[in-house]
Amino acid sequence: MIDTDGDRAEWNFPAEADAVRTARHAVRETLRSWKVDPAVGDMAVLLVSELVTNSLRYASGPIGVRILRAEGGATDPPRHSALLVEVSDPLPDPPTERPAGPDDEGGRGLGLVACSARRWGTRQGSTGKTVWFELALPGE
Repeated sequence: MIDTDGDRAEWNFPAEADAVRTARHAVRETLRSWKVDPAVGDMAVLLVSELVTNSLRYASGPIGVRILRAEGGATDPPRHSALLVEVSDPLPDPPTERPAGPDDEGGRGLGLVACSARRWGTRQGSTGKTVWFELALPGE
């Protein structure tokens, strides 16, 4: 783990075959320690797995993963209303969502993100791109 600070955690993984497994484990354990609803945690882990797999398939540099709990409205104590997850890689090209045929072994990752996340998107950085998604955190 590169950085943890309360409601934020960030890692960098080398673009190697075990990056997906290592990223899943890191995210799962962090969300458990934050006591995030298990259904939300399972979905976050699945979507991280899909996005890290895409990064491995197309990029050759390090893969960054960052998770944070975003604050909800002003309450005392503050309530977290969303889990924001970002996966970054050095490839500048944005990912493209494409329809997958019934016999295709790939091509479903972004579709899964699009239909599972409350919101999602991409942004360019100085050294690549970030794909992000947001999941709702139920009634904390």
